[in-house]
Amino acid sequence: MNSRRVLFGAVLVALAAVSLRADETLESLSGTCGIRASTESNKFELSLDRGTECDSGKHCHSSNMQEALVAFTGITLSDLHREGAHLYAVLTAEAGTLRCSGNVHDSELTGSFTFEPNKAFAARMRELGITGLDSDKLEVYALFHIETSWVVALQKAGVTGIDASNLIALRIFNVTPEYVQSLAALGYSVPSAEKLVGLKVQGVNPAEIKQIQAMGYHPSIDELIQMRIFKVTPDFIERMKAKGFDNLTIAKLVQIRIFKIAD
Repeated sequence: MNSRRVLFGAVLVALAAVSLRADETLESLSGTCGIRASTESNKFELSLDRGTECDSGKHCHSSNMQEALVAFTGITLSDLHREGAHLYAVLTAEAGTLRCSGNVHDSELTGSFTFEPNKAFAARMRELGITGLDSDKLEVYALFHIETSWVVALQKAGVTGIDASNLIALRIFNVTPEYVQSLAALGYSVPSAEKLVGLKVQGVNPAEIKQIQAMGYHPSIDELIQMRIFKVTPDFIERMKAKGFDNLTIAKLVQIRIFKIAD
């Protein structure tokens, strides 16, 4: 299963338990943290856990994700080989600042963290129509480096339906203004935020759309998503034509896949 889909699902589960009262007071978050070398050479693996807050009736969750080495100050890969070293790692983002301090043991920094949400960022987001923000969301925004300039760019590109929750999905699946513009260049009206996430989740890309259009098809946004789900690719279409299938509409191609008629 695509790791981004798993991560997205985990994020939604964590946020589902949070009360979404708009404009409530933004509080600092705290818990335990760990930073180790990632299997990717240019990244750290960051783990955060706020499980101790469960006893006080507050929201609690844990997360594990990859962060670029340059996202942090106060720590390098070589520092993780200094057994017993005390480090103070800081990730500064527009949505807030995450600080993880502790000692290195077995090539991992373990200790405690605090996250300080940026109230000015939350205010700017409200001006853009993004409401219902809380500290939990801002922590996720910081970890995924969600910035107001990106939100403004998506809105200027004509994307509608952006809200505090789907912004996370838009970032995880790398929805950019350039991607939106590439769809417009192929004759599509700008999809909503929800549709854009659906397109990206299924890996719909402009190059393949061009191939499909060159074959005489002009699928809708929903049909593009359906074609990717059932693996109706240009190669598959050519193979079905070679097998003698005629009147191959998109609906018929999908049915061939669903019912395995060509097997």
